[in-house]
Amino acid sequence: MCEHLKPLENYLVDLGITETFRGKAWSKDCREWVYFACILKPECLKSKFKLPFFVVIHENLDNKSGMERGLVCTECKDAIMGLHPDFPSTIKAVVIE
Repeated sequence: MCEHLKPLENYLVDLGITETFRGKAWSKDCREWVYFACILKPECLKSKFKLPFFVVIHENLDNKSGMERGLVCTECKDAIMGLHPDFPSTIKAVVIE
């Protein structure tokens, strides 16, 4: 995980949030993407961790490839993803702000 997203990753691990996947997610533009079993509030987390402008919010709404929302470092091609809040299985998921 890149230096820009590592503090957020450590925070989620310290909270005991389950990691569900780590690796090259889906394209040549991905380096290390880590998925957690929670709903992330990326706007709040960008502010809380004072993330640089090149860490952007990513949202995938395609239910065939997997609905997700999180943060991507466009400089390092790493990401931290959570469940999408509109996906039915996230009703009981913990929300991280």
